Amino acid sequence: MRFLLYFLRDLLERFTRSFDLPLLAGLLALMGVGLATQYSAGGESVRGVAMQGAFFCVGMTALWLASRTPARLLKQFTPALFLLSLIPMVLVLFIGGGKYGNHWIKLGFFNVQPAELCKLSLPMMLAWQFDRHALPPRFTVLLKALAIIAVPVGLTLLQHDLGTAVLVLATGVFVLFLAGTSWWWWGAAAVTGGGGFALAMFAPIEWFSFLRPYQVNRILTFRNPENDPMGAGWNILQSQIAIGGGGMTGKGWGQGTQSHLNYLPEHTTDFAFSVLAEDFGWLGVALVLALYLFVIARCLWIATDARDAYSRLVAGTVGLSLFAYVVVNGGMISGLLPVVGVPMPLLSYGGTSAVTLLLGFGVVMALKPQRPGRRG
Repeated sequence: MRFLLYFLRDLLERFTRSFDLPLLAGLLALMGVGLATQYSAGGESVRGVAMQGAFFCVGMTALWLASRTPARLLKQFTPALFLLSLIPMVLVLFIGGGKYGNHWIKLGFFNVQPAELCKLSLPMMLAWQFDRHALPPRFTVLLKALAIIAVPVGLTLLQHDLGTAVLVLATGVFVLFLAGTSWWWWGAAAVTGGGGFALAMFAPIEWFSFLRPYQVNRILTFRNPENDPMGAGWNILQSQIAIGGGGMTGKGWGQGTQSHLNYLPEHTTDFAFSVLAEDFGWLGVALVLALYLFVIARCLWIATDARDAYSRLVAGTVGLSLFAYVVVNGGMISGLLPVVGVPMPLLSYGGTSAVTLLLGFGVVMALKPQRPGRRG
């Protein structure tokens, strides 16, 4: 009996040797909340929960495999991985489908969104580029980095997926920030961003004639959703009702009316966090946000302990990217940002996003410096 216990303990230690246990615990907690949210949002149907659970299993397998990969191999094969991630980005333009553009490639009974892969491959490629030069980067190195960023962002825009393009761009911007880019660049970016926001809020709508009709509607809805409460403003208004209806402690798991009575659209995907807010109230929202902050902080902690610039930039960017996803989705469902179709990480239903996200955390674990006697 004692021999069996020792054997099982040794087997478990070998299996989890490459894991960062605090980071893993935070991710498992978020996945548990995600499955509970999907059960409530799906009308207490187990089919959606089972599918999302299957996606999580695939993602955890990818996380484990990535965490077992030596950091030197990840760095060595980064350019190849980046180029490979661009191939489906080109293919989706010709064989893809989607509601408003070519976002997905259908593989059997599920769809794959190629742009999700670039959220990981792009920061890895930029980190590889910066690792070969002194930091902070010189102007010529920075121009090369901007050219690298432009490729996946441009391909995503060609798919008419503005929300994902913004997030892909954000992952590149985070690498530039962590690399120590001059504050003059950030000042110029802040002025440009502020000007763009003011343009969206106050410019005559005729100025946006180059956009697609649904994109113009999103701008109008963002400005004032009450102008068309039964049409373009329906989504955000119902989301705000769901969030406010949860109060401090919520209506109870599975008791939310907005999703169960089909008032809340896309309640398993884009607006899943609204379902959670209605079910568990502000206390539940605060707990989930605390879990996100813990995961982000753990990634940044691993980044500060990294041995080289490549590891520091990749680990830090994965954490900051999670922050961007949460802010964009949270702002979207509350009316603080335009609705751009960005899911809440590990809470919204989705396969490619969940698997890619968990794969990224596996890369972070692989880049974590190991204690003496373990894999380097």
